[in-house]
Amino acid sequence: METWSIYWLSFLSFIVISATHYLIYKWSNPKCNGKLPPGSMGFPLIGETIEFLIPSKSLDVPNFIKKRMRKYGPLFRTNLVGRPVAVSSDPDFNYYLLQQEGKLVERWYMDSFSKLLHHDVTQVISKHGSIHKYLRNLVLGHFGPEPLKEKLLPQLETGIRQRLQIWSKQPSIEAKSASSAMIFDFTAKVLFSYDPEKTKENIGESLSNFLQGLMSIPLNIPGTAFHRCLKNQKRAIKVITKLFEERRSNPEINKGDFLDQIVEDMKTDSFWTEEFAIYVMFGLNLASFETISSTLALAIKFLTDNPSVVDRLTEENEAILKNRENADSGLSWKEYKSMTYTHQVVNESLRLASVAPGILRRAITDIEVDGYTIPKGWTIMVVPAAVQLNPNTYKDPLAFDPSRWENMGSVAMAKNFIAFGGGSRSCAGAEFSRVLMAVFFHVFVTKYRWVKIKGGDMVRSPALGFGNGFHIKVTEKQE
Repeated sequence: METWSIYWLSFLSFIVISATHYLIYKWSNPKCNGKLPPGSMGFPLIGETIEFLIPSKSLDVPNFIKKRMRKYGPLFRTNLVGRPVAVSSDPDFNYYLLQQEGKLVERWYMDSFSKLLHHDVTQVISKHGSIHKYLRNLVLGHFGPEPLKEKLLPQLETGIRQRLQIWSKQPSIEAKSASSAMIFDFTAKVLFSYDPEKTKENIGESLSNFLQGLMSIPLNIPGTAFHRCLKNQKRAIKVITKLFEERRSNPEINKGDFLDQIVEDMKTDSFWTEEFAIYVMFGLNLASFETISSTLALAIKFLTDNPSVVDRLTEENEAILKNRENADSGLSWKEYKSMTYTHQVVNESLRLASVAPGILRRAITDIEVDGYTIPKGWTIMVVPAAVQLNPNTYKDPLAFDPSRWENMGSVAMAKNFIAFGGGSRSCAGAEFSRVLMAVFFHVFVTKYRWVKIKGGDMVRSPALGFGNGFHIKVTEKQE
């Protein structure tokens, strides 16, 4: 009897060990109709997620990416949160890939983002090109070049002046949180006429580090970044829902904002449900302020560390003020377009501040590249930092040097500068972001001075930000 027990125990152990080895082999060698890119799939279920999330205290390309680029080259495979991923830092392939929307790839959202924005919404936007095109045109109609030129530019200048006045009255401000609140209030006003004084909810500031939560493992456990994200998302959704319901129940209200357009289009377009509309507005507002506020805060840090850039920036913008016929007039579109060096500062800030770790797409068919095959269904991560901090393209890439943009050709920029993505799904708010930053710099350097109080250490975790905040004291210039 004892002999049979030992036999069966040995047999079961053999089965378990064999099955484990088989599963590990299958995990490490995913099915592919060709040769997979080099790399490792990490541990079963979690892949290489833990190493991906380890912070690196640098502006440079994340350690996780950099280490594998050195080992495997510009294209490698990995597994993050249980999903197979092909990671690319190749400018030519990235440029090609981003032009293939709907042909080779489709937009893909992280699980954490899908849960926060609502899975059905992300699925509709990803898979229905006509709806994405409609939403893109809607955004351009409210934030694009024409509305910027006709009405948003003076509104931006007024809003920035008012906010900087508030900053100057405080002992110090934390640059990221303060920038988030400023930009949220403005974009939310354009989207759904949000008034923070009426709601008594400082949503912009509470959402200021939302991106860090998006880049985390989507576990809704108290104390985690994702849990905090969900709590803040619910606060924002509650405010948007209330505004939405008020607008629908009072059709005579007409504010001319994004929400008015949605309410009107709901009468004819069947995809507009109440839930879809609310989550779209939340998603658009999040997209419109989170990365811009991070970039603006980092730009303030770059300027603080480079007084010679501030001097040249100040000289250009003070010349605009001196050359005006009417000293009390606001910034004109012609003046904005004339800001050569200011635009270079904006570009350099965008180049260095690759806030998000990657642009995500999903392969809708097998993709052949340099002898390798990226299988259908795999996620593809294009890494802006690896492209925009490439020493072969940018001399001394970690240096803040706006003058490098004086001789940058459009072809070089198309492949080596992807701050706003690329192809048909590039960021519709690109021009809005540029105008906002330029106007902010214009007011900031001509009317104010600032000094660092504390913080400012940059950390990628994996989104780029400040590990301990960046606190500055802002004061008005004395005439």
